[in-house]
Amino acid sequence: MSYDIYFLNRRDGQSWDEVLVAMEDTAEDSEPIPVPLLEAWDRIVPQARRLLGPVEITEYEQESRDLSHSGTGIGLSVFGDEVSITVPYWHAGDEASVVLSLVSALAAVVEKETGLTAYDPQTERPLMEAPMEDSIRLMSRITDDLHSRYGG
Repeated sequence: MSYDIYFLNRRDGQSWDEVLVAMEDTAEDSEPIPVPLLEAWDRIVPQARRLLGPVEITEYEQESRDLSHSGTGIGLSVFGDEVSITVPYWHAGDEASVVLSLVSALAAVVEKETGLTAYDPQTERPLMEAPMEDSIRLMSRITDDLHSRYGG
């Protein structure tokens, strides 16, 4: 389980639900990453390293790119034309605040470099419009619940 952020291209008059359905409909297709997105990836990675520190990069031909930060669990993925950030429910309280601040900063980089909008499906709104306190409470609550159920 993870806290997810999707990067979406919403047309005028299109609802976020419509964008999400369209994303799900195309998720099964394995397409090469579009050249502009590969170029954006090359600009994002150095900025992500400055923000997060050491990260691991995994590339699979022209279909996917992954960046992962072991200390926080933050991951940035590009699969075809889909871009997302994930962070596992490991963090609560002040730690969740720090990690979600890093997620927000990384999302801002991705938005700037791709022209896509970071959407938070947990709060059902664009990430930059979602109050950080709501996200921190949600992550903390789910993390605490998972720890109480499964230990850790």
